[in-house]
Amino acid sequence: MVDTGRSSPTWGRILTCVSTPSQSSASSHAFTLAILAHVIWGFFPLYFRQLEPAHPLEVIVHRAVWGLIACVLALLVLRRFSRFMAIVRDTKLMWQLSAAGLLIIVNWTTYVYAVQIGRTVDAALGYFINPLVTVALGMVFLGERIRPLQWAAVALGTSAVVVLLIGVGSLPWISLVLATSFAFYSLVKKKVALRVGPLEGMAAETAAVTPLLIVFYLYLTLTGGTSFHVLAAQHADPASIAGHAAMLAGSGVLTVIPLMMFAKSSQRLPLGVQGLIQYLSPSLQFILGVWVFHEQMEPIRWVATGIVWCALALVTMDWFVQARKLRRLQEHSPEVDSQAR
Repeated sequence: MVDTGRSSPTWGRILTCVSTPSQSSASSHAFTLAILAHVIWGFFPLYFRQLEPAHPLEVIVHRAVWGLIACVLALLVLRRFSRFMAIVRDTKLMWQLSAAGLLIIVNWTTYVYAVQIGRTVDAALGYFINPLVTVALGMVFLGERIRPLQWAAVALGTSAVVVLLIGVGSLPWISLVLATSFAFYSLVKKKVALRVGPLEGMAAETAAVTPLLIVFYLYLTLTGGTSFHVLAAQHADPASIAGHAAMLAGSGVLTVIPLMMFAKSSQRLPLGVQGLIQYLSPSLQFILGVWVFHEQMEPIRWVATGIVWCALALVTMDWFVQARKLRRLQEHSPEVDSQAR
């Protein structure tokens, strides 16, 4: 997949269109990192299904704590810990990264909860909607212009939510929370991407929210509500408990890798491009939910999902049209320059 992302002439032309010639190689690398991050996220349900009987927030505590430890060790090895401390001393920057940390905690918790209760398809739908929300946020907060096809896509995404509301009889809150929280997380990361390194930023945003998570874990421990208490009550053998602990710790390390890839790619890719790539992970999650976990899909859910896919097709079409226009503009610009000389 890495080789394909770098050598594909179609995507290569597109990436060249959104960057200057000197930036095309860096943009291609950023595009590859974004692809890999979302592929890893797409297969996360397979891992989180193995973490029961851990409470979703308990899983998040381990993801944050062990992820922070992994980040700090990497910073020390790479001799970049001083950069991390410089970020911590920057109050304004830490407020922004704290907001990113809180948003990703909301996203993680909702996602793990959805997977554990057998609602992986709802989680996938949320991430399908997310690119549409990302496009809208790009217009509102970054001044990015929304073109007619994008407007149509956002309208279709909204209609899919309405279809679910009417057909199922309840608001698809899991999907909406996941879509909105990650879209705002993308927005915050985009605003600080050029000022903060991926590893330093990941460490800072995780450090900002870890104390709150530790307090929650202490509460679980004091009330006997951790998964280790549950396993002990079930008379699980020591090997099973040790394996469970290793899986929880591994969730933290596994979390850091795609988030660092995502943070690195956000330094070079426009927010709209990030929105397009983001439907890769929900596609994999949807496949897992329907054909691996065999979750129930009522006809109305298929209708809503189909509407969202149509919306994504419109956004993708718009992107290709704009890429072609920019390419033609680049091809004619040397002629204009030579005439000017």
